[in-house]
Amino acid sequence: QVPLVESGGGLVQAGGSLRLSCAASGRPFSSYAMGWFRQAPGKEREFVAAVAWNGSPYYTDSVKGRFTISRDNAVYTVYLQMDSLKPEDTAGYYCAADLAPYRTAQAMSIGRLGSWGQGTQVTVSS
Repeated sequence: QVPLVESGGGLVQAGGSLRLSCAASGRPFSSYAMGWFRQAPGKEREFVAAVAWNGSPYYTDSVKGRFTISRDNAVYTVYLQMDSLKPEDTAGYYCAADLAPYRTAQAMSIGRLGSWGQGTQVTVSS
């Protein structure tokens, strides 16, 4: 088990911004892809964004141009900058680590993953 702790969620109006953080420990952090998923009430968890070990990102179509994923290996943290938020973005957001090192960010959008955090709530009002 690799502890992952999310933070930064909150309540914002449509068009606003939030930055989510995920602090990781227990793995060779710099060699693993990291990603963000979200789950709204009554819906399945869906992929949002991921960043590979080399910094290459991958996004789901609905957030392209609005969200930016990044990582700071010096402090073992991955971020999700969320701009131009929409009510449709309302969900619990969860951080995840990949199963193995040196995989692509896109690989995190399908298949079995590794460790998960407990989530942080993002609510966007209209």
